[in-house]
Amino acid sequence: MAGGDDLKLLGMWASPFVLRVKLALSLKGLSYEYVEEDLGNKSELLLSSNPVHKSVPVLFHNGKPVCESSVIVQYIDEAFAGAGPSLLPSDPYERAIARFWVAYIDNKMLAAWTQASRAKTEEERAEGMKQSVAAVETLEGALRDCAKGKPFFGGDSVGYVDVVLGGLLGWVRAHEELKGVSSFDPERTPLLAAWAERFWSLEAVEPVMPDVSRLVEFGKMLQARQAAAAAGDGN
Repeated sequence: MAGGDDLKLLGMWASPFVLRVKLALSLKGLSYEYVEEDLGNKSELLLSSNPVHKSVPVLFHNGKPVCESSVIVQYIDEAFAGAGPSLLPSDPYERAIARFWVAYIDNKMLAAWTQASRAKTEEERAEGMKQSVAAVETLEGALRDCAKGKPFFGGDSVGYVDVVLGGLLGWVRAHEELKGVSSFDPERTPLLAAWAERFWSLEAVEPVMPDVSRLVEFGKMLQARQAAAAAGDGN
């Protein structure tokens, strides 16, 4: 594998954003050093390399840090253009479309999921769920239009949108176990449901996907912490 000592990734095992970077590195066939961060006690390396957001992931290439998952994925594709498949389309228009849908995933779908999961009232939760359903249905249409009958957003092979959305799949499955609700419902969004199974089973993807049962336990801990905080606010 290419990469080797030139690449180091600061991450946290449960982060879907870190997973995006792991997926891109694996799909490109790049080896790297992985450093697990304790986000409750962030290292000086993390704080100095990402002083704006102070968050993971951070990828070091030849000692230089690159921050923010979507930026890192694009950087990997450009810096290692000769390794593995291209994640971004070569056509400028198709590349712009891929970036549009990545922005939609982060700014619309993830925002709705966050609102639904962290809502303090039933009204907020219901609104978040409504927006989540609408966002996923819109993404179903995007998959139909982008793939044009082929297996992935990138067409015959995995592309930028696949990697970004694929980073969320661990939590999608964990959420199904925690809440009993499927975000990619086979009846409502059959294309996304089939895509999720197809993507997860890829040879370069499956080894880096998180343990869903471990995510479920982590999610339960987060829920308990959120409930305790809400109880404290109510006193």
